[in-house]
Amino acid sequence: MCTMSVEKWGLFEVELTGPTEGNPFVDVQLSAEFKNGDTTIKAPGFYDGDGTYKIRFMPSVEGEWSYASKSDSSALDGQTGSFTCTAPAEGNHGPVRVRNQHHFGYEDGTSYFSFGTTCYAWVHQGDALEEQTLKTLETAGFNKLRMCVFPKDYIFNKNEPEYYPFEKQGDGWDFSRYDIAFFHHLEKRVAELGALGIEADIILFHPYDRWGYAKMAHEEDYAYLRYVVARLAAYRHVWWSLANEYDFMLKDKPMEVWDHFFEIVQENDPYDHLRSIHNGNVTMNYDHTKPGVTHVCVQNWDVKRMREWRDAYGKPVIDDECEYEGNILRNWGNITARELVHRYWICIVYGGYAGHGETYEHPEDILWWSKGGVLVGESWPRLKFLRGIVEEGPAEGIEPFAGSFPWGRTAGGGCGNYRLIYFGEHQPKRFGNGLPEEGRYEADVIDTWEMTVETLGTFEGQEPIELPGRPGLALRIRPVEG
Repeated sequence: MCTMSVEKWGLFEVELTGPTEGNPFVDVQLSAEFKNGDTTIKAPGFYDGDGTYKIRFMPSVEGEWSYASKSDSSALDGQTGSFTCTAPAEGNHGPVRVRNQHHFGYEDGTSYFSFGTTCYAWVHQGDALEEQTLKTLETAGFNKLRMCVFPKDYIFNKNEPEYYPFEKQGDGWDFSRYDIAFFHHLEKRVAELGALGIEADIILFHPYDRWGYAKMAHEEDYAYLRYVVARLAAYRHVWWSLANEYDFMLKDKPMEVWDHFFEIVQENDPYDHLRSIHNGNVTMNYDHTKPGVTHVCVQNWDVKRMREWRDAYGKPVIDDECEYEGNILRNWGNITARELVHRYWICIVYGGYAGHGETYEHPEDILWWSKGGVLVGESWPRLKFLRGIVEEGPAEGIEPFAGSFPWGRTAGGGCGNYRLIYFGEHQPKRFGNGLPEEGRYEADVIDTWEMTVETLGTFEGQEPIELPGRPGLALRIRPVEG
């Protein structure tokens, strides 16, 4: 009888003792096959230092599981065991998957609407600031966080990290030997995000580097990817972002290398977590139609192109960097809170998703977008309010209205007889486009800045509805039963 147990979509870990001579990170191959009835899943293993090897597994079926290890080391080969997979705990809905082509949902069928923020280098700031970041995230309303594996060298990011991903070798690094303390720390923070119900959107590469991590040889890149995936894939809330601003690295990593990166991640992740890649130049979107890409990630201020991107790629679209609320010198980091809220609403109502970031100058260069800490801006509570509006709406997600008039200028969408129309900079006193042709419905006017909802009454047909006639309003239509 199995004495060990783990909940469905939880993390089960096999720990083995093996060789320490040579370079165990590259000299030893390790995996295990996990079986439940007719289901067999192969999970990769990894070296965890001091003669310890681990294989992590995320079971997706309740019941009895058995496993057997496979290795080119006799000490690690043929190790067997079993465990029981129990029902998932409350709040555990499994990994996020693509659903309804342009949207997302948890594996158990629960809706998931992405409301993400960015803290690129938050795990490289030391315990005090990192714990403050987690405390902020507890109540901020975000359910996804973009974060880098590697530390960052960029404006406002000149401090040295406490941990480095590779072992030192003279004045440089041994890119074939991973620093165990670094990865233990990273995993701790990833697990803490999961406990908060926040998806960890792991950025695997970025160009902002002074340590040489962005210019490793291709084989070193490939080995690094396999190692990171082996360590993190069994966490149900992990997403893979191949890069932040991949196009700024094309000199060292040409397009065929990025394509191969997708292949490596997909081949080594037995759970098929979500995969994306992020552009820098707005003209350099990756070819998101490629089969390894599960959803579209773009950086673009022109959020009214959301319908265009949905049509072009046929996948969920997240404009993760539609520019940040802040006051720094760079244009991408000095839009107003009202403007970020405005852009976020456009993305959502056009059937897509957006990302938050905050870049206010700080005397110690602690900017949320990279280092975390506390949120000082005004957009985040309004995005939390918007998340509530969306989650009260149709579980299937919003589909945008087609056509150029008025929907090329006014964002509108819906599902069935549900409608959400965002007027933004427009301020009509009456509006009738897109209303249901049949059936009774309740109309609400939403003030997206003041975070208020006013019910206008119950209506029928497409007669224009009287509105307050000021900017920043949205109209919500919900069918009335009976």
